[in-house]
Amino acid sequence: RWQKIFMFPLWSKMAVFWNKMFLTIIVLLIVLFLDAVREVRKYSSVHVNEKAANVNSSAFDHIQMKLFRSQRNLYLSGFSLFLWLVLRRTVTLLTQLAKEMASHAALETQVNDATEAAKKYMAENERLQEALSGKGDGKKKESTDATEEKLKEEVEHLKAELQKTSLAFHKAKTEVAAVKKQSEGLRREYDHLMKEFEQLQQSLNKTEDKKDL
Repeated sequence: RWQKIFMFPLWSKMAVFWNKMFLTIIVLLIVLFLDAVREVRKYSSVHVNEKAANVNSSAFDHIQMKLFRSQRNLYLSGFSLFLWLVLRRTVTLLTQLAKEMASHAALETQVNDATEAAKKYMAENERLQEALSGKGDGKKKESTDATEEKLKEEVEHLKAELQKTSLAFHKAKTEVAAVKKQSEGLRREYDHLMKEFEQLQQSLNKTEDKKDL
């Protein structure tokens, strides 16, 4: 189902602009993050100086509000930048997993076809051997021997192809398992980061509520 959805022509058209859009958003988030860092450093120093100078409470509260907003912007831009990178990595892993699953299915079909062909040739070889068991005509025997040798060569060739396909199938299966394991680890890390982000957001909301009071 997902493969049919992702095969829409719309996605192929959007893929041309996807990298440019991703880089643009990354640059924008980096600029916002650096600006937030600058604002936090600026108002932190002002906050310390004003607190030491014992200025009036309204100016001190105004500085605290500016410091709180700059810290909030720092958290939001930093987590947005990190989560955007995590999203890009998740999309890349899902794409690799889809490709490995498609190749896995193709190799499995190829293995089944090679197995069926090998069984068919072996059955024909057995029938020819049974037909040759009671006949002593020289020419027919030579002809059947040649046919039998040819069939044996084909069976050996099919066995070699089957072994090669089985190795490729096992390799693809191992790669799919590794990608799945990496995706699971990334998903757990993403859930953990989302929990931490929600906790920070709740703490920021509580702090803002206290400031409003």
